[in-house]
This record gives sequence, C-alpha cells and structure tokens, in this order.
Amino acid sequence: MSALHQVDRILLTAAVVLVLVAGLLLLVRIWRGPSMLDRAISLDVIAALIIAGLGAKSAVALDPFYFPIMMVLAFLGFTGSVGIARFIAVRDRPVVAVPSPAPVRGADETKEGPK
Repeated sequence: MSALHQVDRILLTAAVVLVLVAGLLLLVRIWRGPSMLDRAISLDVIAALIIAGLGAKSAVALDPFYFPIMMVLAFLGFTGSVGIARFIAVRDRPVVAVPSPAPVRGADETKEGPK
C-alpha cells in the first residue's frame, strides 16, 4: 500500500469519525434544544450529515451508487426545512393591534389642555 493510499484512508476515517461526533452532538441539541427552531435546525443539519456520511461511504468504497440517493436526501432536507420554517412563521406571527381612533377635542380644549 502506497503512502498516498494510507493518507487517503486516514483522512476518510477521520471524516467518518467527525461526522459521527457531530451527529451525537446534534442529537444532544435536539434533546435539549430550548426552542422549536433549535430542533428544526438540528434536524436539517442531521440531514446534511447523513449526506456527508453517504459521501464518505461512497469515497471509501469507490462506488458512485450513493450519489442519486444523496441528491434525493438533499431535496427532502431542503423541503423539510422550508416547511418547518413556514410553520414556525405562521405560529409566531405577531398579533397586529388595531389602533383606537384619536379622541375628538371638545370646544373647551386648547393645545395647552382643558380650560
């Protein structure tokens, strides 16, 4: 085995380990996330990590079989993120208060106040 192949295997192994560590940290964020938005972002990043893991597996096996699967997962992750963002936007929409009409000044009032 040449030095180039050995460096290649070390880098791919490091990439897989980093993807796994990031996945574990994201699971912690999903479990403890203080808001729904934190959980939604974590799920989106997990979809990206799954795609990265499939890319690493494809690189290790020297097999392009997983590329269409990665494209479909990227599309599903994007549409899922947009759907969650729209749901949160509708749920957190601010309530618009209708202003009350200004009081009509009477004949006994001036700019300084009532007489």
